[in-house]
Amino acid sequence: MKKNNIKNTEKSEQRTKTPPSGGRGAIISAEFTVSNTDYKKCPEGSKPEYAFIGRSNVGKSSLINMLCNKKGLAMTSSKPGKTLLINHFIINNEWYLVDLPGYGYASTGKNMRDQLKKMIESYILEREQLVNLFVLIDSRHEPQQIDLEFMEWLGISGIPFSIVFTKMDKQSATRGKENIESYKAKLLETWENLPPVFLTSSESKLGREELLGYINRLNIDLFD
Repeated sequence: MKKNNIKNTEKSEQRTKTPPSGGRGAIISAEFTVSNTDYKKCPEGSKPEYAFIGRSNVGKSSLINMLCNKKGLAMTSSKPGKTLLINHFIINNEWYLVDLPGYGYASTGKNMRDQLKKMIESYILEREQLVNLFVLIDSRHEPQQIDLEFMEWLGISGIPFSIVFTKMDKQSATRGKENIESYKAKLLETWENLPPVFLTSSESKLGREELLGYINRLNIDLFD
């Protein structure tokens, strides 16, 4: 397979010139804004958006709550596949955190899977305000074909993204490190370079500072 270059493509829409206020990406306020099934109905304006996506039951809602330090902001459930809408949360009144539906939930009917696929792909490909997509991966598992294919599609489509490994606290530090290195090696079989990688735990808040710092740096770059 031809190796792909993972690159950050610039969005064409002009951004607001108001610089971010949170030091080192600190989240001062986080509020739910709106849910939609169509990217065209998402919030208007030029505020940058950072979207989170992953397979069902990857711990996305827990991670969002941890990042925002606000329990219950994103609804969590023991039943996978509960996020069925594009959910926007306004952060510091400056940028949006976007909770996208999960992919690959086999128990969802075909019609619903097709609708979710169209909703997700339309947002990712067409939403001008999207700055970066965070792809969540359960660190306990070996590389899954559905994740590899999804990231391959992102690379081919020129979508800027990062990989966020979740649930690092659910295994020993040694096992976690082995799993991550194995995953990276698998990706490098077909990729020339890797996108940014983050290790996280919603329980211990591992990776919170690194993720928010990364978003803050991207925001600063937008305003330069």
